[in-house]
Amino acid sequence: MTTNETPAGDDDARRDAGMAVRREVLGDAHVDRAEAAKTAFTEPFQDLITRYAWGEVWTRGGLDRRTRSCMVLTALTAQGHWDELGMHVRAAQRNGLDRDEIAEVFLQAAIYCGVPSANKAFGIAQRVLDEVDAEAGR
Repeated sequence: MTTNETPAGDDDARRDAGMAVRREVLGDAHVDRAEAAKTAFTEPFQDLITRYAWGEVWTRGGLDRRTRSCMVLTALTAQGHWDELGMHVRAAQRNGLDRDEIAEVFLQAAIYCGVPSANKAFGIAQRVLDEVDAEAGR
């Protein structure tokens, strides 16, 4: 597979690859909650994001996961998707970003996405990082 290819195969292969990456990035607990909360109404959407977002895009080799996480944090900040941001702050740490790098992402976002959006992002990130510390007994 070249750096810009996605996993070959059918939807099942993409779903399996996507679920593996989704679990690695978001953590088993989050994915298990999302899977348990699926309904007949939401199942097609969950399948779409697993196959497409995680199985097609996150599995590509053109960018590493750290870079993808930086981009996701910025995009969520720019669009004000606050409910998703906390989850992706945790994911960014799983993908190797430390607190200082996460702060740098939001500082950069302040210039291009607006200071109020970055201010909100900093607040959410601080809350999540404090939770992570508490969970780790720090």
